[in-house]
Amino acid sequence: MITFLSGGTGTPKLLRGMQRVMDRHEISVIVNTAEDIWISGNHISPDLDTVMYLFAGILDSDTWWGIRNDSFTTHEEITRLGTNEFITIGDRDRAVHIARGDMLRNGMRLTNATKILCDRFGVRENILPMTDTEVTTQIKTDLGLIHFQEYWVRAKGNIVIREVVRSFHEPPVATEEGLAMIEASDAVVIGPSNPITSISPILCCEGLKSAVKDKLVIAISPFIGNNPISGPAGALMEAAGFEPSSLGTFNCYEGISDIFVQDVRDPVEVKNSVRFDTIMSDEEKSIALAREILSLI
Repeated sequence: MITFLSGGTGTPKLLRGMQRVMDRHEISVIVNTAEDIWISGNHISPDLDTVMYLFAGILDSDTWWGIRNDSFTTHEEITRLGTNEFITIGDRDRAVHIARGDMLRNGMRLTNATKILCDRFGVRENILPMTDTEVTTQIKTDLGLIHFQEYWVRAKGNIVIREVVRSFHEPPVATEEGLAMIEASDAVVIGPSNPITSISPILCCEGLKSAVKDKLVIAISPFIGNNPISGPAGALMEAAGFEPSSLGTFNCYEGISDIFVQDVRDPVEVKNSVRFDTIMSDEEKSIALAREILSLI
């Protein structure tokens, strides 16, 4: 079994390939939940849902968000009625948010709610949230703190970041299920997701770093030069005090990786790294990188 640490775009592209070259029951994913948010009374867990929809075969892979061919009748009507719903939510996608929100309000752990939803979508892979308690990534701007979703979706990333802040009522702890999954794994793969807002929240969960200490850990850089392959990773890395590059990513992970993977086109040098084509622009390229990662394991 291999355990992947995942955010919402880079790592799912790798998982798209992995599900073609591995026994799907041998794929386990611990997913970032620090970008979760309650919208219109319902619970959105964007990174969890992206992974779940991918494995269920219904992900909109054009946007890597939401359900393919979804309708937006409710969002359009709720907006017409004056509700400031800044995230465009599809109708089927919203049904998932409603169901999960209802489970959480009734006292269910996010781990259990995720399992129920995955079972109902026929997902064969193992998907777990990084923790069962609420953790939120906020962006400090000149106008104060805002939720990461407000920064990235509402403001489209066009706000100067002063600081990245992780807030919680109680320090996040890795779940027993997640730690057991790592213990049973042959390797842990940190996918090419945003190091600051996708991977660091997972690594900050108590018990996680200790659990991976004796495992083969492979980390894949999301950078080519000073540019992230996708998303706002560059600005977020700088705000967190790291160079926006593969070297900065390596340093951000504080030596946790045994093998560090860079893109073949990356001009930045990280000592003893290995290089593959990490731009997964289609399924065949995802499969090719998946095979290369498996060869390391």
